[in-house]
Amino acid sequence: MSKPIVTALASYGMSGQVFHAPFIEAHPGFQLKYIVERTHSLSAERYPLSTIARSFEEVLNDEEVELVVVNTPNQLHAPMAKQALLAGKHVIVEKPFSITVAEGQEVMKIAAQQQRTLNVFHNKRFEGEFKTVRQLIQNRVLGQLSLFETHFDRYRPEIGPKKWKEEDVPGAGLLYDLGPHMIDQALVLFGWPNAITGDLQKQREGSQVIDYFHITLHYDQHDAIVTAGMFAEGPVVKYLIKGSEGVYTKYGTDPQEALLKQGVLPTTYDWGKEASSQWGKITNDKGEESFVPTASGTYMDYYESVFQTIRNGAAQAVHVEEALDTIAVIELAHQSSEAGTMKVNAVK
Repeated sequence: MSKPIVTALASYGMSGQVFHAPFIEAHPGFQLKYIVERTHSLSAERYPLSTIARSFEEVLNDEEVELVVVNTPNQLHAPMAKQALLAGKHVIVEKPFSITVAEGQEVMKIAAQQQRTLNVFHNKRFEGEFKTVRQLIQNRVLGQLSLFETHFDRYRPEIGPKKWKEEDVPGAGLLYDLGPHMIDQALVLFGWPNAITGDLQKQREGSQVIDYFHITLHYDQHDAIVTAGMFAEGPVVKYLIKGSEGVYTKYGTDPQEALLKQGVLPTTYDWGKEASSQWGKITNDKGEESFVPTASGTYMDYYESVFQTIRNGAAQAVHVEEALDTIAVIELAHQSSEAGTMKVNAVK
């Protein structure tokens, strides 16, 4: 058995509590040595064997630390990733990887110079519903596609309490919160598009940030639409995929996040059973319906991939270049929206 990767978590907010600490603790290949909490000690009860660090510098100065998870507010992702890399640490950085392409390229250059792995936390690749959609498309179950849509709509008309998400600062707003996940899925499925059309809006009263986006990635034979907003009521579709052999629709979201927020641990739940209870359906041109069980997904697969990359030199499950592409799409969507939702050629 390889020596566990000594790991530090840069923040213990919702992301740290739900998406990172439980998996680092549960995976035998990692040791959660530090959790950064500048003023509180919330992690002490659940992780008594971990040390609470009062500063990021304390973590970086410990030579035993091999891996740092940067899960702080968006505008701090790239700067703190650079700090950790320059201190000789491997890095997991939350999405969005950076605010601009230029900033992301600088971080990638430092990682290459330091010969350290730079891993981006696109965990939604490891959800059952995306795995199901990927299988349907790869196996051409729907025939020749004409339209792909992925939605993340909700009803939250009030301005939220988190200032770093709601104030006019770099990386704030729904576009940088959910956009990277959704764009990443489209790029994984279809590759780099020919052109992009973006409609970015501030719809809530008093909103300082983009809280609605409708981005179309144009391909040779179909369009891929990623869209999210704050004014959807009732059941909303998650995936809508149209093809020559049928239409696939899927409602609901992957159960992992909700269960983790309830305190369910990665090692004490049958994730596959929960995922398979959520079904999508395919409707053919005669109106006949067939139901499609959702594949099993688990975020633990992400941490296993990081372990294999650091310890055994395996290829990354999420390549940093792919994460940078999501930021490039966001920049092009801004250009299109500012020009009046004009189609913009997607030139890298």
